[in-house]
Amino acid sequence: MFSIDMNCDLGESFGIYSIGMDEEVLKFVTSANIACGFHAGDPRTMRKTVQLCVQNKVAIGAHPGLQDLQGFGRRNIDITPEEAYELVLYQMGALRAFVKAEGGRLHHVKPHGALYNIAAKNRPLADAIAKAIYDFDNQLVLYGLSGSELVKAGEQIGLHCANEVFVDRTYQDDGTLTPRNEKNALIEDVNEATVQVLSMIQQQKVKTVLGKEIGIHVDTICVHGDGLKALTFVKMIRKKLQDEGIHIKSIK
Repeated sequence: MFSIDMNCDLGESFGIYSIGMDEEVLKFVTSANIACGFHAGDPRTMRKTVQLCVQNKVAIGAHPGLQDLQGFGRRNIDITPEEAYELVLYQMGALRAFVKAEGGRLHHVKPHGALYNIAAKNRPLADAIAKAIYDFDNQLVLYGLSGSELVKAGEQIGLHCANEVFVDRTYQDDGTLTPRNEKNALIEDVNEATVQVLSMIQQQKVKTVLGKEIGIHVDTICVHGDGLKALTFVKMIRKKLQDEGIHIKSIK
């Protein structure tokens, strides 16, 4: 029987701005990646999201991003490996404070947006992120793009790594995600998304935007919490996976 983790990026509201349907989505996922204040989120949102995760028995993850609130952390910013180490360390520490206060446990770390995508290709940056996580707590799980330099860096330093794939994103021939500013980067049809995720889990293959089938390894699947159809996606995809005999549970 296949066993898979289902994660979602959450806690992205800040100030008077409300993003996503966190309370509802958390009923259907097994792990959550919580924004730590740099690309989204704020102290109140972080605390509330941690509380919801504890209540729903959802694994709690830090979701550190570039310091780019206006661009939602999705714009490329040229940072050094040393800066990457520091910003990841800082954000993990901020979230862990709330996790400890609420009686929870920090389970994993998943970089956000541009930081995630850059680290998928840039080994020095990937090494810096992996080192920050290892130095902070070497028992944390590192979530990274399946087969990426970030996963390789984490494995080399001794972290438990989870190869992540995306329900609602399309892929390039090299296994990277199609950039959001390109046509067909997002999958908005839940049936199309379901076909893709089942292929990735059951056949370990994904069809790229150019029609090529490439191999892919899956430990955890992601649905973006800021998507307009996020709740529909998590509900329907979870049900479909369970109908296929796939067990949904967090990574140990």
